[in-house]
Amino acid sequence: MKYRSINWVAAAAFVAVAFLSGCAGTAQIEKDNAVDFSRYQTYAWMEKPTVEGEKGTRNNELIEANIRNSVNSELMKKGWKEVNAQPDIMLNVELLVEKNQVEQKDAVYSPSYTRSYYNRYTGRVVTLYYPGQFVGYDSYATTVKEATITITLVDNKTDKTVWQGWTTSELNGGRITGKEIDRSVKTIFKKFDAGK
Repeated sequence: MKYRSINWVAAAAFVAVAFLSGCAGTAQIEKDNAVDFSRYQTYAWMEKPTVEGEKGTRNNELIEANIRNSVNSELMKKGWKEVNAQPDIMLNVELLVEKNQVEQKDAVYSPSYTRSYYNRYTGRVVTLYYPGQFVGYDSYATTVKEATITITLVDNKTDKTVWQGWTTSELNGGRITGKEIDRSVKTIFKKFDAGK
């Protein structure tokens, strides 16, 4: 009989990727179906990314830079170019960090117990084990920090919003990190098809 060795490193990497992809949240989009997105190739930022809910000017500057770099990187992958004059699209990004109440549920089981009885036919004491039974869920609310990133594309000639994408994800720490920003922006741009 042959035994196959398990590549534990590959298995751990797969679990980590599955976990991290679950943290990113799901992206939602709204777009103008009458617009031909294949004619857009250039963009410019309307203003610095808006950061609400995060305290500290220096921290905000770092967050704004991380958002801008992440969005620029994703748009370059789509073949778009940032320009200083006459862009096809004006780009706006907003980040909102806020505390929310999330309902948690924990399974509740009855206590397990044992029961002993005397078997008069065998002359022995027999002990039976009764495991706990599922009786329902215990619900309670916990406070979590969530970040919502919204990306808006506005046609520069018509001043109409042609595409908007957003995602909300739970933060692991007290402040949003560059990795969390990058993951959220990638999640949004997975649903952006520049050729349609």
